[in-house]
Amino acid sequence: MSNLIISVYTEATPNPDSLKFVMNKMLLTGRSVDFERGDDTGYAPLATAIFDKFDFAKGVFIMNNFVTVRKQGEVDWYEVKSQVSEFIKNFVSEGNTVIGEIPETDNISGEMDGDAVVAKIRQMLDQYVKPAVEMDGGAIQFKSFDNGIVTLIMQGSCSGCPSSTVTLKSGIEGLLKRMVPEVKEVVAESMEY
Repeated sequence: MSNLIISVYTEATPNPDSLKFVMNKMLLTGRSVDFERGDDTGYAPLATAIFDKFDFAKGVFIMNNFVTVRKQGEVDWYEVKSQVSEFIKNFVSEGNTVIGEIPETDNISGEMDGDAVVAKIRQMLDQYVKPAVEMDGGAIQFKSFDNGIVTLIMQGSCSGCPSSTVTLKSGIEGLLKRMVPEVKEVVAESMEY
């Protein structure tokens, strides 16, 4: 694998302030990390390096084989995307650690192992929602189900995306209400940064 030549290409996302940088190498399998400027990125050297190098970087999301960078609104991707792409490519090519050991968090709650409704909600999210959202450079995680309300955490390009409310209400809520009758509403956890 040390002979692998890293390539990076960009994909637009529905969020005009986010750009997805896709590599031919897995960076983080089966999990994701999402940071805003000012967060503790100690276990994520690539996120730290991006924030240190690019003042306009507002957020960094890492999952599978891609990194989604969210920028300040006044910066144009046309002017900076090649610099960010080259920086990420060089960082990974040099063999730097992208993500260290991810600390356990207690932000995922409200789940009981035997709960058939939660299992069905998770199945619908995994099968229908997550693949589409990942293609757009983001992720949606199940947080809780309480009194008919599903709470999700929106990450990556979904965080702050103008169309995320439409996706949440028209797409995800509609799907879950049809497939899991116990669901009455879907909400996103508000992230304070």
